[in-house]
Amino acid sequence: MDFAINIDPDAPLPLHRQVYEELRRAILLGRLISGEKLPSTRSLAQLLGVSRATVTQGYELLLSEGYLETIVGSGTFVCRQLPDELLNTAPIESKLQPNNSPVPLSAYGKSLSDKAFLCIPEQAVEISFSYGRPAFDKFPIDLWRKLISRHCQLKPNVLDYTDNSLGYQPLREAIAAYLSRSRAVNCQAEQIIIVGGSQQGLDLITRILIDRGDGIVVEEPGYLGARRAFLAQGASLFPVPVDQSGLIVNKLKTSIIPNLKLVYVTPSHQFPTGAVLSLPRRLELLAWAQKAGVMIIEDDYDSEYRYGERPIPALQGLDQGNSVIYVGTFSKVLFPALRLGYLVLPQNLVNIFARAKWLADRQCSLLEQYALTDFITEGHLERHIRKMRSLYNQRRQTLVQSLFSHFGNRAKILGENAGMHLMVKIDTQISDDEIVQSAALSGVSIGAAYPQYLKDSPGSEFIFGYAELNEQQIQEGVRRLARVIHNSEG
Repeated sequence: MDFAINIDPDAPLPLHRQVYEELRRAILLGRLISGEKLPSTRSLAQLLGVSRATVTQGYELLLSEGYLETIVGSGTFVCRQLPDELLNTAPIESKLQPNNSPVPLSAYGKSLSDKAFLCIPEQAVEISFSYGRPAFDKFPIDLWRKLISRHCQLKPNVLDYTDNSLGYQPLREAIAAYLSRSRAVNCQAEQIIIVGGSQQGLDLITRILIDRGDGIVVEEPGYLGARRAFLAQGASLFPVPVDQSGLIVNKLKTSIIPNLKLVYVTPSHQFPTGAVLSLPRRLELLAWAQKAGVMIIEDDYDSEYRYGERPIPALQGLDQGNSVIYVGTFSKVLFPALRLGYLVLPQNLVNIFARAKWLADRQCSLLEQYALTDFITEGHLERHIRKMRSLYNQRRQTLVQSLFSHFGNRAKILGENAGMHLMVKIDTQISDDEIVQSAALSGVSIGAAYPQYLKDSPGSEFIFGYAELNEQQIQEGVRRLARVIHNSEG
């Protein structure tokens, strides 16, 4: 076994005493735990390059003081019952004390130390209306296992580095064909780069295109993950409100925004309101961006799930001026642990992004890229989307009916015809935090929308994810939430 202790032959302290001190220190600091087996004296002597007698002397001192114990026929172990007085009174040298002095951080590091970046883990509850999570039990895991196994057997090079940080070429070709069919995106495989989910894509965009103090327009309310990426790079954010037709482009056109570089939008299913950016506004936004020399980040969030309406072509497909970077991911369509997403880039940015991707992590997992390529080209992806679209539509309708049943006109539903979540405004005087906390006590997790606002939130708005809940869970969750609000109102 590998065993890291430091022995210095030139030190004044005898070697056997150094063995004793190093092992004793490891035990007191918890690097060696009670009951753990130590190497034999012969093995440790060979590892340290000292005589066996030296190690034996060190062990004997530790045995005599109760740090070690021997079991005949089994070996030497850290004592299973270390005396409390050893643990409580043993001196720990000052050089072992933790260094509590502040570590000098970069501007980027300082931005991440802000408590606004803290991720609060979700409480374990019986019914969770968390958003962004698909129906895990409906994913064809046996098929996915088969595809993974296929490439493990036939392509040993999946274990190697790749010489193309843009991603697996056949996957990029499959994505280009899929986007052309489903979203009217106009691109070639050479414009696509595979990234570790949409969040890495946003991070790369920000690092490459934004300097500290540059301006980025964001939707109000909007996606918190994007805002955090922008703020970490030192961008200045300018919120522009959305209504039932998406980003209000007129507000953007009449604003004076210094050093404006980017506009970030979620046009297919605005997060969190669910609004769809109308075709006239898409054309208006594109014309303004081209004239102003500003790039648009099109995060095509939840574009696969439209209920009863024809999808509007992606901004990228309508663009005539290379003004759009298109961001997509498979995390919502398939499963979040599949950290594969993609960017569709203007041709003049491809090489720069390829170099940045190489510096970030060299490449995404080749094995999963191979499996995903087959999943798309063999038709499994579009079949899975059709199946999920029907399922989520049923769950969406159940949620809408339950909200109206328990809240009536007190519940105003926004963006109900797309995506995997609803945003709901509930007419109540109870604070958002009190509702969230009381709901959790009743076994229901629900998210307030106010963290998604850059400025003041109107309050009483909540985000209901429904994709991973069955109809009975949805009905019961809404019933409990209604009871919580009714009881709080007295």
